[in-house]
Amino acid sequence: MIRALAGAILVLVLTSCSRSPARTTDRRMIVLGIDGMDPDFLERHWQDLPNLNQLRKQGDFKRLATTIPPQSPVAWSTVATGLDPGGHGIYDFVHRDPETRAPFSSMADTKPPRWTVPLGPYLLPIAGGQMVNRRAGRTFWQILADKGLQVSVTRIPANFPPAENEGETLAGMGTPDLEGSFGTFNFFTDDPSELRTDVPGGRIVKIQVRDESTSLRLLGPPNDLRKDRAVASREVAVYLDPTAESARFDLGDQQVILHKAEWSDWMRADFTLIPGLKSISGIFRVYLQQAHPYVRIYVSPINIDPESPALPISTPVRYSRTLANQLGPFYTQGIAEETAAFRAGIFSKEEFLTQSRKVLADSLRMFHYQLSRFSSGLLFYYFSSVDQNSHMLWGKYESDLLEIYRGIDQAVGDAMHERNTTMLILSDHGFAPFNRAVHLNSWLRNEGFLTSDSPSASGDQEGFAHVDWSSTRAYALGLNGIYLNLEGREHGGIVGFPEKQQVLDEISKKLLAFRDPATGEQVVDRVYSTAAVFRGHNLKYAPDLIVGFRRGYRASWQTALGGVPGPIIEANDQAWIGDHCMAADEVPGVVLSNRRISVADPQMADIPVTILKEFGLPAGSDMMGRPLL
Repeated sequence: MIRALAGAILVLVLTSCSRSPARTTDRRMIVLGIDGMDPDFLERHWQDLPNLNQLRKQGDFKRLATTIPPQSPVAWSTVATGLDPGGHGIYDFVHRDPETRAPFSSMADTKPPRWTVPLGPYLLPIAGGQMVNRRAGRTFWQILADKGLQVSVTRIPANFPPAENEGETLAGMGTPDLEGSFGTFNFFTDDPSELRTDVPGGRIVKIQVRDESTSLRLLGPPNDLRKDRAVASREVAVYLDPTAESARFDLGDQQVILHKAEWSDWMRADFTLIPGLKSISGIFRVYLQQAHPYVRIYVSPINIDPESPALPISTPVRYSRTLANQLGPFYTQGIAEETAAFRAGIFSKEEFLTQSRKVLADSLRMFHYQLSRFSSGLLFYYFSSVDQNSHMLWGKYESDLLEIYRGIDQAVGDAMHERNTTMLILSDHGFAPFNRAVHLNSWLRNEGFLTSDSPSASGDQEGFAHVDWSSTRAYALGLNGIYLNLEGREHGGIVGFPEKQQVLDEISKKLLAFRDPATGEQVVDRVYSTAAVFRGHNLKYAPDLIVGFRRGYRASWQTALGGVPGPIIEANDQAWIGDHCMAADEVPGVVLSNRRISVADPQMADIPVTILKEFGLPAGSDMMGRPLL
């Protein structure tokens, strides 16, 4: 979904961030962000999670009201800034360009260089290129760092690229792979029964095996130093053992032997941009699923190399290199768990869990390193594993999910050994079953708000290709948003300002009356008008309505990218069985502390205010929250 984020790779001039000398303080605070930790799950398993249980008995535990909509980049942006989406400007994973209605990532943008010099097949940038974080507002860690306090913030979502003067930070969700996507895996096979090429989140590449050998072509970034923007690539040579389920992988001076169902350690690939002058580095892992009778090889997305980052992933810039020197290579991709391969049927549940455990082990190793260095100030650490595993395990594989929770519980226990330290544990939302997929654009078509001359076959690729904008009043894009085809805002929009509220009211009324034709159940619990619920003025990309589905229902994958399939609702038969993109009150998060929580109804915006108060600092004038402790 992020396109061409690698576009300005070679024109970024990065300098180490400068800030005031760290101020000594006897205040110490650890904040752990556990994405997707669910209050009902905790209450079912307190006895299995002794450290979290001890923490709530020592201090407190409450449900934490999530944002509208309850999506991770939205909620964590509120945690970071104390602003609602109207202030920080993040409304979904996906926003749309009103002029073209094309989707783009809500979290980061690439600004191309303003001046270039042509030289043969190359186009050399001189100045002006940069990457921009779309989130608005000052973060709590920027405020702390400006006061000279020691700050370490690891992997909080929607913080790519990190800004200067932030303390020690490592970017999280929103950080692309080297191709510029949220994560694109490669699956290489000569299996004749595999007829697919592209699947959501990955590509399936047919290979030919001759004399027990083959080659894997790894794609890197588009080469913006070339006029044709040809994609840089590397070849990995593969030599199969003729009698055993094993293979050797050669890349440069790296040589790795894998047996069936075995993972490699990190491998490094250098992608040449100008021969002899410029290349960039990425890291990846290989999984040999099988060698005979057909080859089946998974290659992870090419992660940005933290030791030699092609894109800005940390502050100071050298900080990711320091981490890599201490810990070895690690996942830098914003969402590293391989849910896409599981969804595509390439990974079994067991294979997904094996890879997911590697991500968690990677994260726990970094957490313990950060904890060992913690002496004063703020340590904020974000864990993704509960969220990503809940998507694939919720309600069906309770014991497997509990194992992930136990890994986090141990990290909480290790943090609890820190004396004279305030602890705060929070999640951005909870979870619910995802049983039925709602094609919102198909519903809008059925209700007469959208005109399409032909349903898109898949929706994922065709999007709005068949929509007649001259007679369409509203369309859906993203996981919760509906936009009016508004005159003066959308290109060729037809809804005038005088009739705007009437159309919004009509859509809202019909959504609340919407019943699942297969079950008779109510599909939508709440419909939120962004103009009514958001306080800020950063509404450029805001949907006009946010759809709050009832538990069990969610917008379809096709809806997220503008698809208009034939049916209105379908059974969700994919491996992704849990979700949270529903009405906010259906999926609250959690907040725990080793101190009593004084507010009866804690909100996301309360978190940064609480952190600032802990260090004796006032909340920003635009922050909406209250101190919890």
